[in-house]
Amino acid sequence: MSYGARPLPTGGVQFRVWAPNVQTLAVRVGDRLIPMIREGEDCQVVAAHAQPGQTYSLVIDDAKERPDPVSRSQPQGVHGPSEIIDPESFVWSDQDWKGIDLDQFIIYELHTGTFTPEGTFEAVIAKVPYLKDLGITAIELMPVAEFPGCRNWGYDGVDLFAPHSFYGGPEGLKKLVDACHRAGLAVVLDVVYNHVGPEGNYLAEFGPYFTDHYRTPWGPAINFDGPGSDGVRQFFIDNALYWLTEYHIDALRLDAIHSIYDLGARHVLAELAERVHQQAEQLGRRAWLIAESDLNDVRVIQPRSAGGYGLDAQWNDEFHHALISFLTNAKRGFLGSFGRLADIQKALSEGFVHDGIYSPYRRRRFGSSSKDLPGNKFVVFIQNHDQVANTNQGMRLSELVSLNQFKLAATLLLCSPYLPLLFMGEEFADSAPFLYFTSHLDPLLAKLVTEGRRREYAEFATSVEFFDPQAPATFEKSKITWRLLEDARHRAIFSFYRELIALRKRWPCLSNCRKDLTRVEIDEAKQLLRMERGDPAGTRALLVCNFGPTNAPLDEYGQPSLQTTPAERGAIAGYSAILYLATDAHG
Repeated sequence: MSYGARPLPTGGVQFRVWAPNVQTLAVRVGDRLIPMIREGEDCQVVAAHAQPGQTYSLVIDDAKERPDPVSRSQPQGVHGPSEIIDPESFVWSDQDWKGIDLDQFIIYELHTGTFTPEGTFEAVIAKVPYLKDLGITAIELMPVAEFPGCRNWGYDGVDLFAPHSFYGGPEGLKKLVDACHRAGLAVVLDVVYNHVGPEGNYLAEFGPYFTDHYRTPWGPAINFDGPGSDGVRQFFIDNALYWLTEYHIDALRLDAIHSIYDLGARHVLAELAERVHQQAEQLGRRAWLIAESDLNDVRVIQPRSAGGYGLDAQWNDEFHHALISFLTNAKRGFLGSFGRLADIQKALSEGFVHDGIYSPYRRRRFGSSSKDLPGNKFVVFIQNHDQVANTNQGMRLSELVSLNQFKLAATLLLCSPYLPLLFMGEEFADSAPFLYFTSHLDPLLAKLVTEGRRREYAEFATSVEFFDPQAPATFEKSKITWRLLEDARHRAIFSFYRELIALRKRWPCLSNCRKDLTRVEIDEAKQLLRMERGDPAGTRALLVCNFGPTNAPLDEYGQPSLQTTPAERGAIAGYSAILYLATDAHG
C-alpha cells in the first residue's frame, strides 16, 4: 500500500496519509512526536527509529490524536493507537494456490465471533477439516474490520484495513486463509463500501469521505462522485487490492451496493472490478467480486463492454424469498410479493422474479430480466445472516418448518443451477438463533441502537421475545451449538447435506450452472415442481418436488424422459423430493 505505515527495507517506517482536511499533521511513535511534511493533499514522513510492533497515533492540528485511516492493526480498539505491521513477516505456505473457478463455489457463510466457542480466526482453523468433510469449497467471513467493542456483526467497522483485534488481528486472519488454501478451500471476505460505522469513525476529519448529497439508511453516503472524491475512491479501491494481495483473499462480497451512489462517467464499481481483475492477473491467481444488491439490475454483473460494471456475481435474494414465502406462508414486507409456486419456478429457471413486473411491496415496476445470464452469476441460499436475524427474528428455517420441508428446501438449493450458499449451522439444523448484536462503547449510541431495535420488534406479534443487541447474552445465544452433532437427528441432517453436496460435485448436470440446459415445470394446483438439468457430456438429472402435505402420483407428472420401472413411478410423499440421475436418456 502507498498509504499507512510502511516498514522500509533499510530500516525505519514511512508514514503517509491522505489528509486534505487538516492544516498540520504529526505522527506520535512512543514518546516522540514527528511533524509530517505536506505534499499536495498527502502528508508523509520517515521515522528512522520506528519499527514493526510499535503503536503510533496521528495528531491533527496539534490537538486531536487519532488512529491512522489506513491502520493495519488496532490492538486497543477503534479509539486507540494503530500498530505498525510488517506485511512481509508472515510466512505463507500457499504458493501453489491459484484459486478456483466460480462454477466450483459452494459457499459457507460464517460469523467469526459466533462460529466457535472461542470466537477467533485460529479457532475457525480447527473446523477446516469439518468444512472440508462437508464438501464446501469456499468459506465466506462476515466483515472483520475493526469495530467498537468485542461483539458485532461487522457492518459497523471503522478501521477498514485492520482485522479485528478480538478475532486475532492480522496474524490470525492470515493463518486462517493459509490453512484454508492448504485444504483446497477459497476464502470470501465480506466488505462494506457503502458506509462506515458511527463509533470510532474519524475519516471525515482527514478528508471529504462523506457527502450529504445522498442519504443511506446509516446516514451520509460515501463521497464517490463529489468534490475531493478521487482520494476517497482510491481509499476503497486500495482496500480491495489490500485484501487480495496482503491476505490472499479469493473473493470479496460487496455489501449492499444499492447504497453506493456514483453518478460520474465511470462508476466506482466498474473501476473497482477492473483494478481487482488486473491485480489478480498480475498475481497469477483467480479473484472474484460478488455483490449484494437490492436493485435486480443486470448491469451489476454484465461486462463493461455491454455497459455493465463487470462484477462477477451477485446474491439473488429472490430465490430465498420465493421459497421461504411458499414454505412458511409468510407475507410480511417484501415476502408479500411472493407466495406462488410459479415464483419458485421463475427463480430457478431465470434468476430474478421481479424482472420489470409490478412489485406490490415496492408499489412500482421493478427489476430487469436475468434470463439470459448464466447461473454462475448468482449466489442463492435458503438462509443467511440477514434473513435469519431480520426476517424471522433470529429463528432458523429448520425451526419454522417441518424437517421434510427443510430438507426439500436444501435439495432445491443444492440442485439449482446457481452458486449455493449455506449459513453456518444450517448443515445440521442448528437450533440456536442468530440475532443482531453490538457492543458499542458510547452509552448514548448503545441506547439508540437498543431503542431502535425494540421499535422494529414492536411491529411483530407481542409473543416475539425481544433480545437487546447490547446484551452479552444476545451474542452468546447466537453461538453455534456444536454438541447437537452428537444427536442422531442432527447428524442425519449433516449426512444428508454432505451427500447432496457430493452428488452436486460428482454430476456435471448438477454443477455446471447451465440455466440454458435447465427446464422447470410446475403444477400449481397439485403443488408439484419438476426440474430437468442437462450437460453436454451426457449426464442428466430430474428432480421432482412435492410441496404439498399429501402424497402425489408420479405416473402423470414424473419422469417421461427417463426410463423407469412402474414401481419407481409410484408416488411421491408430501413435502419431499425425488432425484433421478442418469448418464444418458436410457440410463
